[in-house]
Order: sequence, then structure tokens, then C-alpha cells
Amino acid sequence: MSVLTIFSGIFCNKAAVIRDLVESTGLLLITDNKIIETASELSGIEKTKLAKAFSSKISVFNNFTHEKERSIAYLKQALARILKRNENIIVSGYAGLLIPSTIHHVLRVCLIAKTEFRLASAKEEKKLSQEEATQTILDEDCDRSAWTDRLFSQADPWNHKLYDMVLLMGKTQPGKVSALIEENLLKEVGRQTNDSKTAVDNFLLAAETEVALVNAGHNVGVKAQKGRILLTITREVLMLSRLEEELKAIAEKVTGVLSVETLVNPSPSHSPIYKKHNYELPSKVLLVDDEREFVQTLSERLQMRDMGSVVAYDGKSALDLVQNDDPEVMIIDLKMPEIDGMEILRQVKQIRPGIQVIVLTGHGSEQDRETCMDMGAFAYMQKPVDINLLSRTLKKAHEKVLAQGKTLA
Repeated sequence: MSVLTIFSGIFCNKAAVIRDLVESTGLLLITDNKIIETASELSGIEKTKLAKAFSSKISVFNNFTHEKERSIAYLKQALARILKRNENIIVSGYAGLLIPSTIHHVLRVCLIAKTEFRLASAKEEKKLSQEEATQTILDEDCDRSAWTDRLFSQADPWNHKLYDMVLLMGKTQPGKVSALIEENLLKEVGRQTNDSKTAVDNFLLAAETEVALVNAGHNVGVKAQKGRILLTITREVLMLSRLEEELKAIAEKVTGVLSVETLVNPSPSHSPIYKKHNYELPSKVLLVDDEREFVQTLSERLQMRDMGSVVAYDGKSALDLVQNDDPEVMIIDLKMPEIDGMEILRQVKQIRPGIQVIVLTGHGSEQDRETCMDMGAFAYMQKPVDINLLSRTLKKAHEKVLAQGKTLA
């Protein structure tokens, strides 16, 4: 046997096909959840955060944190280790597309169906209305499109060039589809060879190297070939020789790496200058203030100090960001229209108690200070504030976030 990957649109009878294949072939089923679980054990990253790597949504903080890239690096490592340990598996879901095309003993299958069939299935399986079914399919397809676009620069997730087989579901019964897949899986062309086994080793070494680099704050392309590592830098670099030396020093320490080369190939889509991420500095800071000029200037000054920050100009926008983008530290003003800072603090501590909130206001009283601190604020500061004092306070708040994470881990 060999390795089978199945990528599918939602409501395309994938579960039935996989059930038949597992029963008839005895292949071990590896789902995205299993790979996420393994990646979480390797990284210490929460499973819910790793799962976001498959979403089309990118956090507003990602330019500072590279969280999506770090999650993908660990998902690759988890998948590569599973491939190394197991020769006969079905990889179902998004993660299967991470397997390099150089691994020839992998049969790549895509299941898709016409919209009419998917809508009918959604109504039957989930009891959804026409509108709900349509929106669910659109949302799921958007995630799949973003995933293939990120991996292959191909926004059509059903493009036949990405797979060995693209099978149209609906008219054909799942049993016949699984039988067709099994027939192709048994062909000699899908069997392991020494070259394809070497390709698995290359995939694992590249993944281990990528994890080592991303944990040191670097985001570069990584390829491996029998112990030789090629690192591709896709952004403009101010001090190239220093960066190359640092990258090589990190990669050379990875077990199995024999040599390291670097290639600079800036991409038009990556206009910012290359910057190493420092995990010890706050990088998910949310600034909330309706004084636009003040808060924009504050954000720029923090970024000059390598602290990643984004801005919200009202309470509703801030609370939406709290729900969707998981800031770690917030700096809020008290006096704002509609939802004021006190109410923001109350809601944040209710829904995301681990977020550290610094109140920075020019209108507060001593009573306000006491109330805010009693509600769980990390600090209460008055405008105008010394930027160095604020930076030190931010770092202390970030240290508390990190300490909380270690305790939970």
C-alpha cells in the first residue's frame, strides 16, 4: 500500500468514501485534528490556534507575529513525522496538501460535487435553510481557496493540476468512488521507491529546520535535499550578510543538516523589509482611543520599538478584535462615545480574562483608577505619558501573559 490524501468540498460524501476505504484497505486514517493534536504536543501552541492556520482569515497581528506561518511550520513537522512512522495511511483534510509533490507514493484525491447536490445534502444532513446552506458552502469554499492559494498560488481548490484524481460526487455512489480510488492506489506507480522514501526524509528535515528557524523569529522558505538545506529569503533585507549568517547558524544545528545555502528572491507581494520577530517583546497590542491622531502616532512609536500594535477607534471595533484576533495586551482610553473604556475593560475581563489591559487616559479621576484596578486592569496611567515608561509597562504586561501561558501549558 501507500499514502492517500483526500481533500474535499463540504457536503460531498467524503465521510462515506473514507469509511469504505478504511474498511477495504485497512489504511490508518489521519485527520486534520490528529495532525493538529500532534503539532500542539510538539509546539505547546493551543489546538484552537493551530486550527486557524486552515482559515482564510488572517489575524490583524500576523504581520508582527507570523503566527499563521509558525502554525503551518509545526503542522508540516507533525505531518512529516507521521509520514515517517506510517507507510500506509489516509490523510483526510487540509493538511494532506502540505505533502510535497516529490513524494511520489502519495495518491492525491479531490472530491467535489455540483452546487445543487451540495445544497440538497446540507439541507438533509444539517437541516439548514437554503440561505444557511449557501452561506455555509461559500464560507467553507473560501477557506479551501485561501489554503490552495497560499500553498500553490492557485485560488481554485478543485483545480485538477493539484491532484492525481478529481472525482465528481453526487450521481456516483460513494462505494463506487472508493473502489475507483482503491484501484488506483494499488497500481505500481503509487508504491514506495527509494527515491520517494528519500523525499519523505527531505520533507521531514525541511520541516524540522523550518520549525527551528521560526522559533528563532525567522520566516523564510526551506527546502532539503539529502542533508543540504536551501533557505529562500522573500523580502528585501537591509543587512543581508548578517541575516544569512544567523540563518545558517540556526539551520546547521538541526540534526541531519550537512550544509546550508541561502537564496534571496524578493516577492512583489512581500513589500515590507525583512524583520526578525522577537517573541520576548509585545507583538499583539491593541490600542483603543477615539483620538485618531494620538493613537496612530502612539502605534507608530511602539512599532519603532519593535512592538506590534493595531488601532481601534471605538469600543465596538475593539471588542470585535478581542473576539476574532486574540490581542494579548490592550491600551484603552476611558472617555469614548457609545462604549467607554470602563465598559470595554469589564467585557474584556469577562470574555478574555488573560488579556492584560492598561488604561491610559487624560480624563480619569482617582476613583476611576481604583475602579479600573479593582476590575482587573494591569495598570492605570495618565496622559501625556512618557513613551519609555509606557514601553516598560507594556513589557511587564507581556511577561505576565507569557507566564500565564507557561502555567496553562
